[in-house]
Amino acid sequence: MNEPLSLETIATQLESENSRDRMLALASLRQVSPIEAVPLIKKVLNDPNLPIRSMAVFALGIKPTEECYPILVELLKSDPDYGIRADAAGALGYLEDIRAFEPLVRAFYEDTDWLVRFSAAVSLGNLKDIRAHDALMQALDSKEIVIQQAAIAALGEIKDKDAIDAILRFAQSEDWLVRQRLSEALGNLPSSKSIAALKYLAKDNHPQVKKAAEFSLRRLSEAETL
Repeated sequence: MNEPLSLETIATQLESENSRDRMLALASLRQVSPIEAVPLIKKVLNDPNLPIRSMAVFALGIKPTEECYPILVELLKSDPDYGIRADAAGALGYLEDIRAFEPLVRAFYEDTDWLVRFSAAVSLGNLKDIRAHDALMQALDSKEIVIQQAAIAALGEIKDKDAIDAILRFAQSEDWLVRQRLSEALGNLPSSKSIAALKYLAKDNHPQVKKAAEFSLRRLSEAETL
């Protein structure tokens, strides 16, 4: 097994002209504490290589320090690359910092790129804040199926029982991933309507939908016996 790289070696490699060296150095920060990693991650936030920038933004979400939140909010707000804005939205979800609610909602409503709006919807679910109801309900009507998927999943994550009727219409969606997300979400939304829908979805032709529905039914049944 290779010995982990020293901080000095990682710092030197992050300044290499070879993008592969910089990528490997960034990956090596997985073994480094957040307080030591973040200053090094910041070195490549403006890297000319887009995949490296993307990886650095993601790293800020899993190496949380007080510096990470404002950096990610600014990237979400103003970075010219939609992929980086989407990465920033996703990283804010990993932080699970409730302060990210407003920036994420703003990105969902105002950003023109669907990928950013998708990432914002997913992260609103990660925050588990019921205030996301209005934005997620709007996301259900998106023309982008992946945004519908994200909204259904997020409404389940925030345990929004008021959304049950709205998401049940997706039980017959032609997209099996939509039906799977619905099956998973209903497991967080105990009600007679949820149970009836899950019994229907448990007979779905797609094995992943069937499996998710059966699992959610067990969860709801176990919760009732507690």
